This record gives sequence, C-alpha cells and structure tokens, in this order.
Amino acid sequence: MFEFITEEEERGQVGIGTLIVFIAMVLVAAIAAGVLINTAGFLQSKSQETGQQSSKQVSDRLQEVVTVGQVSGNEVTAVNVTVTQAPGAGEIDLENATINWIGPSGTETLTHQRASGTDWQFNTTAVKNTDDSTTVLNDPDDRFNIDFDLDATDGPGNLQEGQSVTIKINTMSGATTSIRFTVPESLGQKSAVEL
Repeated sequence: MFEFITEEEERGQVGIGTLIVFIAMVLVAAIAAGVLINTAGFLQSKSQETGQQSSKQVSDRLQEVVTVGQVSGNEVTAVNVTVTQAPGAGEIDLENATINWIGPSGTETLTHQRASGTDWQFNTTAVKNTDDSTTVLNDPDDRFNIDFDLDATDGPGNLQEGQSVTIKINTMSGATTSIRFTVPESLGQKSAVEL
C-alpha cells in the first residue's frame, strides 16, 4: 500500500533528468553551430564576389597610347584615340563600353557603332591585334583606335584651335578612364596633329 522511495531511487531519477537536459543542450549547440557555419560560408562567398567586382572596377581600365586629330582647313574633323589595356587589366570589350564626350558644344554619351544606342557613335579599328577579335582587348600587346567622326550626324561639330575635350571611357566592369586633350593654338597646313 505505501511505497517508500529510497535514497538510491531518488538519485537515479535526478541522474536521468540531468542526462536529458545535457542531451538537449548538446542538440541546441549543434544546431546553432550549423547555422553559424552556413552563415559564415554565405558571407565568405559574398565577400569574395564583392572583392572580385571591386578589383575589376579598379584594374579593368584602358590606357591611352596616343591621341591624333585629323585636320581639314583650320579645324579638327576627326579624333582617333589609340588605347591598350592598363597594367593588370583583364579582357575589355570596347563594344560594351560607353564614352562620355565633354567638349565645347556640350556633353554627349556615345555607344559603339555595333551596339544600339545613341545617334552619334564611336567606332573601333584594330591597330595591333593578337587574335581575330574585332573589339576585344585581351592581350597587353593589343592596340585599338577609338574613332570619333566629329562631322557625323548629331556629332558635336569640328574642333577649333585651342579647344579642349575630355572623354571618359567606361568599361563593362565599371572602370573609368579619363583622357583630356587640347587642339593646338595653330594648326597651320597640317593634315594631322597630336592632341
């Protein structure tokens, strides 16, 4: 009728309760560790992706080799900017680039002649090309001319003596190269002039 609980039975029940609490704590710790590991892996992949994009914005730039103006009368009617990859740059496709032309008659945003976009466009011609790519700088030895026909429809018009222009070439990766040139004060009887 009456049951008496001895001291040994009480100790056994307390031990089982402690074991259950311990197992629950281990399970919670394991779940928390799994969540932390997954979050750390996600953040690491995001930071690597961001680092690569930032690196491309800094390194995938163009470098000016020379800028030449074609002269007719006492005006520059066309400009050719020869460019190459900047040191450490990856592959740069000029067809996907945009150029901001900031000149005496205002600002224009140009796209490549092969791309749909603005009315006044720029064109590219290979000067030195290590492969058959028509618009891609993918070797440090590659050289391309970026051609601006100032007399073209919707173009800014010819440049006069002493006028300055700044162009900003934005590559697909977001890198920007600024080039500033000035027409000499006297063009004389020259057919071409370095700007």
